[in-house]
Amino acid sequence: MILTKLKITSKLGSLKRLGTKEGSSKCDEAPDMPQSTKYGANSEDYKRISVLGRSTTGLATVHLAVHKPSDSWVALKQYNLDELDRENADLIKEEIILMRQLSHSCILSSFGSFVSGNNVVCILPVMGFGSTADLIARHFPTGLPEQIIVTVLKAVLQALQYLHSKGIIHRAVRGSHILISSDGYVKLGGFRYSCGLVSSERWNRKVHSFPPNSEPNLNWLSPELLEQNLEGYNEKSDIYSVGITACELANGIVPYFGTCKTLMLTEKVKGFHPQLIDASTFIPNGHGEEDDENYKEDNDEVSRVVKTRKFSDMFHSVTEYCLERDPNIRPSPKQILTLPFFKTALSPPSLVQTLKSYIDPADFPYQIQEENADQVACELMNNLELDPIKWEF
Repeated sequence: MILTKLKITSKLGSLKRLGTKEGSSKCDEAPDMPQSTKYGANSEDYKRISVLGRSTTGLATVHLAVHKPSDSWVALKQYNLDELDRENADLIKEEIILMRQLSHSCILSSFGSFVSGNNVVCILPVMGFGSTADLIARHFPTGLPEQIIVTVLKAVLQALQYLHSKGIIHRAVRGSHILISSDGYVKLGGFRYSCGLVSSERWNRKVHSFPPNSEPNLNWLSPELLEQNLEGYNEKSDIYSVGITACELANGIVPYFGTCKTLMLTEKVKGFHPQLIDASTFIPNGHGEEDDENYKEDNDEVSRVVKTRKFSDMFHSVTEYCLERDPNIRPSPKQILTLPFFKTALSPPSLVQTLKSYIDPADFPYQIQEENADQVACELMNNLELDPIKWEF
């Protein structure tokens, strides 16, 4: 329900107080922008070049822009307050507050936020390679190579280790929330759905709340979160989502895509889950039935790749560990990161070179120039839930 003008004014005042502070978050390693750069609250300081897209919910528009005082490129994520109900406005406010408090090399940083008219604008770095979901959609239709996946998963687990140490459950780990910068740094975003284990200065062992407006993320959520019973869930729920994301990245398709939500919940609760599809697990579709990942034998290219590729035994094992039905047995990020599998992760420069070897040079995110900004903008995506799949429940 659209809020009245009085409520809009109230939201505007609340969010405006958030937008007056310039971004100050620092990464542990390579920053997205020079740390001396200050991004102010004056909308006139930003020259919008192109629209990168809109969120799946239609609540946010993303612009490629130039910060004129520093001559640096940023992504502006803009929300129209007239289109927000109270719940969404609160979620956006909480996301802005949380992103200000986070500082880690594997977490998408926020440079600040401001209010312009009835719009709330978040200032974010431009992630040249976009999200891993974008990479799959445009360049890797049968899934990413294992060498890239291990690099991505290592960064995601490091981000989760940091978040969990602060009592934060992400609750939305998925391919579209994992971004790669043009210099090869992997960042986790999508904090709108996160929640805390700490309340009233007390660290709770479990939480029971269901993430608001989380329909787009249901396929990635853990069975204990979806069950909504008295047992509740904790940060181990994120590890299950990592396992689902591993299948998404490896198979090139969203797990449970096309499956009704009731059947999906039943499968998860019973302990059935997706798996990596390669020569050791692929079952030909010989009787007119669809397998769990919707691969069809008449798709010659997909079948050829799937039947001939082989993921490492360790990759299969890591995915199985993450998808353990019992959250008490499911490992922590720290435990998973000790496995030899992650010793093969690429450095940022090596990740860039590896991606470059698979991607057409015309699509490679070279340094943006004023004269080709519109063309580059068409190739850039951002952490803003820009998912081509329309979800209806």
